[in-house]
Amino acid sequence: MSKNWYPVIDYSKCNACGKCVESCNFAVYDENQYPKPQVINLEGCIEGCNGCSSLCSNNAIKYRDTRQSKGCGSGCSCKGGCC
Repeated sequence: MSKNWYPVIDYSKCNACGKCVESCNFAVYDENQYPKPQVINLEGCIEGCNGCSSLCSNNAIKYRDTRQSKGCGSGCSCKGGCC
């Protein structure tokens, strides 16, 4: 789990499709706000996992601290196919 890697949503681009919320296995998003993504558990995100942004057709998801992308080798089990 990471304190420095988590998704940041650009709501001006987000169409609230819910794919990011559905794909996250680490409770990073508030499921009560579905389909609108609201990040509530920053430390739940796996450093290097970019599964939710790979599903975002509007490019509305960026990450804080992308300088050390480790991808799925760091424990990511997202359904977004980040590898």
